[in-house]
Amino acid sequence: MDIQVYLREKREIVDRALEELFPPLEGLDLGQGYPVSLRRAIRHSLFSGGKRIRPILSMAAFEAVGGQGDQILPFACGLEMIHTYSLIHDDLPALDNDEYRRGKLTCHRVFGEAIAILAGDALLTEAFCLMTRDPTQNPGIVLSVVHEVAKASGVYGMVGGQVADIESEGKEVDFARVEYIHTHKTGALILASVRAGALLGQGSEQALKAISRYGKMVGLAFQIVDDILNIEGKSEIMGKSTGSDVKKQKATYPAVMGIQASKRRAEELVESAVSALQPFGSEADPLREIARYIVRRDL
Repeated sequence: MDIQVYLREKREIVDRALEELFPPLEGLDLGQGYPVSLRRAIRHSLFSGGKRIRPILSMAAFEAVGGQGDQILPFACGLEMIHTYSLIHDDLPALDNDEYRRGKLTCHRVFGEAIAILAGDALLTEAFCLMTRDPTQNPGIVLSVVHEVAKASGVYGMVGGQVADIESEGKEVDFARVEYIHTHKTGALILASVRAGALLGQGSEQALKAISRYGKMVGLAFQIVDDILNIEGKSEIMGKSTGSDVKKQKATYPAVMGIQASKRRAEELVESAVSALQPFGSEADPLREIARYIVRRDL
């Protein structure tokens, strides 16, 4: 299969759905007190050119277990909204203090810190509102998915990993600490994305276990590649400054293992992720190709 075509088609589906949720302000009948600045800040970050990897992973997992229809779409969009919230907050002066994201000024640089913080808050909250708005969905499955996504986003997932990341800056840390940061800061939401798809597609217990193993490997590989790109990537291609991890003395795989060992580890994880999908046939090819794409991406 042509993974670039697949990614583009799925990205377009997600983008259309997000445009319906957050349409351009021009021509809208805006009521009194409508938070125009908030919606502009949300659109600035949500439509800044992201590849939509997390929602696409959820859609690919949904289809791999036999899921049909568009009931996955609100959850896929919700995952992208949560990811975007995390980027807005990561870029803030109190955290990474980045000026550019995907070649554009970061949210707080355009709209100010207060609006950027609130835009992130709004995206996180609206994501769960979106996931739970359809009364025709199986309530038990929806509850399970929302619980998983919330856990992956909070203290035991992304937020917890971010705290560990911040507190490890400038310190000598061991491999276990780095792996904790990576599996929580990035890996947790990626794992939740594929599990959400498998749960909504009502996959078997065996299928869910296989996809979960895949998600764990892919999530860790994704962050390792991010670490490598922060050192070797070209800022004009990535759309943001590189070398910041070294300057801030962040706890990363290259910092602990070196570049070449980190590259080998990412390749090994991708191979393991693909092997985890042995119970599936060609229906899981998109998941396999996304894993391979992760180690050769430039953004």
